Amino acid sequence: MDSNSFRASQRLMNLAQQLRRYKPLSQINGTDNQNSTEDPRVQVNAGEVVPQQLCLKAESVTNPIAKRLIPNRAAVLICLFEDDKGDLRVILTKRSSTLSSHSGEVSLPGGKTEEGDADDIKTALREAEEEIGLDPSLVNVVTILEPFVNKRGMTVVPVIGILSDSKAFNPSPNAAEVEAIFDAPLEMFVKDENRRAEEREWMGDKYLLHFFDYEAQDNKYVIWALTAGILIRVASIVYERPPAFPERKPKFWSRHC
Repeated sequence: MDSNSFRASQRLMNLAQQLRRYKPLSQINGTDNQNSTEDPRVQVNAGEVVPQQLCLKAESVTNPIAKRLIPNRAAVLICLFEDDKGDLRVILTKRSSTLSSHSGEVSLPGGKTEEGDADDIKTALREAEEEIGLDPSLVNVVTILEPFVNKRGMTVVPVIGILSDSKAFNPSPNAAEVEAIFDAPLEMFVKDENRRAEEREWMGDKYLLHFFDYEAQDNKYVIWALTAGILIRVASIVYERPPAFPERKPKFWSRHC
């Protein structure tokens, strides 16, 4: 291994350690009951990502009551890797234009929880494998963030994983769900470049909806709404600084699940 490869690997190792130390707000506020996920690759006590009385825990999907709530839960994979310059990038998809919901939009790999999923990590990895052909064994899951809740009441759990060997990933889009697979620099989501915002209102709450314009391989993409919100949050944690623009998140994103 040459020195550049070693430095790149060391940076990813340092990032993994940093993210494993991340504590969701529920843990900081003392509401975490110290239950951890069962996935052995997660070396952080992040199984309970929001207060138990507010949201369904990832590990509880085998509970009969929890099973009835599964259709209202989903997980997405924020898969980070380094490019040849050592910059962090995130894998994204453009959804198929034939899908009934959010057709043609940019999204993170992920989807709804299924009954056989042991936890949110399994959901995110399973969906990523089904959608883009990403082998779960290539991904080192390092932490789980607080859930986001969309207008329809769907709880979306961001799962952060690191792809140490990006060359081992051979993208294979599921044509029924994914039109394109691409990657973007993570840092763009804390920079005030190629970004615009629109003020929206929902149930009396005024908030900003952010749109990031990005071009890859002569294709133009717009990353916006919940996907943009999740990536702003991830980039803020990874780079340990707030975005260089007013965020004004919608309150319903953090409402009770």
